[in-house]
Amino acid sequence: MQVILLERVAKLGQMGEVVDVKAGYARNYLLPQKKALTASKANIAAFEVQKAQLEARNLETKKEAAALAEKLDGQQFVVIRAASDAGSLYGSVTTRDAADAAAEAGFSVDRKQVVLTAPIKELGLHDVHVVLHPEVQATVQLNVARSVEEAELQASGKSIQELAAEEEAAAEFEVSQLFDDLGSAASDDDEETASE
Repeated sequence: MQVILLERVAKLGQMGEVVDVKAGYARNYLLPQKKALTASKANIAAFEVQKAQLEARNLETKKEAAALAEKLDGQQFVVIRAASDAGSLYGSVTTRDAADAAAEAGFSVDRKQVVLTAPIKELGLHDVHVVLHPEVQATVQLNVARSVEEAELQASGKSIQELAAEEEAAAEFEVSQLFDDLGSAASDDDEETASE
């Protein structure tokens, strides 16, 4: 099926191009989203009449998206989730969670604009792309933690696994100190009974 693009579509083409796409893609996505028109002679003629208006509107939305991207790029948002001691989440962080975290911080981001390359199923810092316009995108960081305190530690550069290892090492040190103290107390008792 041939369609004429009303805006730039990633991996498909620029505004005004006539491209071949599968009928289902056109019918279910491009046409309802008003990203394309069927490439009939009447629609191509109508596009030529509206081309200047569409380009001006596209340029305006691109400028707005670029301004938002400048503010949004590099931001870090905290997402609190329940997780195991090993750092695996009970569930995953979705595009909706990322959009909600951005909205709480005062940014208007739709979940459809958030792109996750893979599901987030671990605690830690994760980079996420936000496509604000077909030609403008920003990268934000999601700080997935079990608590606000844990999120602050992760933001400072420590991972949950490092913290768990440090706590375990500290506990082992305390246990070894306890046994050393008990051992020296027992040897003191033995020396006292031997001298009597």
